Amino acid sequence: MIKTLELFGGIGSPRKALLNLGVDIKAIDYVEIQENRVRAYNALYDHLHKTQSVVGWNLKPDILVHGSPCQDLSRIGVRKGAAKESGTRSSLMHETLKIIKSMGEWKPKFVVWENVKGVLDKDLIKPFNEYLREMNKLGYTNAFEVMDARDYGIPHARERVFCVSVLGDETFDFAKIKKKPMRPISNFLEYAPADYEKVPSEYLITIPSMLNKIKEFNPKPTGSYKRQLDVIEQFCYTITERQDRCPNAGILRMNNGQYRYLTERECWRLLGFEDKDYNNVAKKFPKQPGKRSATMYALAGNSIVVPVLEAIFEVLLSSDYAVKDDVTEKNGQLELVI
Repeated sequence: MIKTLELFGGIGSPRKALLNLGVDIKAIDYVEIQENRVRAYNALYDHLHKTQSVVGWNLKPDILVHGSPCQDLSRIGVRKGAAKESGTRSSLMHETLKIIKSMGEWKPKFVVWENVKGVLDKDLIKPFNEYLREMNKLGYTNAFEVMDARDYGIPHARERVFCVSVLGDETFDFAKIKKKPMRPISNFLEYAPADYEKVPSEYLITIPSMLNKIKEFNPKPTGSYKRQLDVIEQFCYTITERQDRCPNAGILRMNNGQYRYLTERECWRLLGFEDKDYNNVAKKFPKQPGKRSATMYALAGNSIVVPVLEAIFEVLLSSDYAVKDDVTEKNGQLELVI
């Protein structure tokens, strides 16, 4: 049994990935301060967690996963950074270091951290390098890579930095991760272009200010139209908390010449969740008739793509890195029997 801890846990992508792999897990805790995400997690995994902050928290997992807030690191955000002293939401990444330090001699075998590519930018990389140095001082060997969901079967141009820290001298080898062909975007859509008559009106783009920003109408924009809406062809762009803004994850062209937003369910599918997952959570956040659900969009936009985590965990849990059947416990932590 593998013990997991999810910090900034969102809707539980790490747990979903391990369950998909058939791993026997014990989720010893889940830490998330946003109330709607906690409600969604409880609906997905039949738990009764309450909101809590990562500040001052400790327990002893085998795998610790944290996807700290990205708003202050995003290339389309205000870029306040994640310096420890900044007090920004993104600076909460340093709380993970405090949690590991508070464990004393006992430490998680693996720590996985996910965030936006902006963390590698010249003006923002200092806190990331500090994180790597501190993890190294704690006895971890770090490796990081930008991973794109399109390489793992999902037609979603979502590039994220994944840092995998292994306790000891072994370095995680990203080259061992198995990639998968990108599946057709049509496999993820509720309404095909020919199904325009079935599309609920709330998903149709009718506001002139949005229609004027569609790229194929204005390929060389200027002024207020410089930020544009891409039309989805083979894949969508990064799904964020909202789809009714510009830029967004992209829009879909219907056969009658109209355009529409991605639905909430489509966004969940494009993060690697199943319809049963979506249905369980949607019961907790019922939509108003004729309205889109801002909550269901936001829950998807703040998540980690499940198949990407599956690919990482497959390598971490292989014979190269330790935790498998021939293990014993020492001070509460699983170790490979040599």
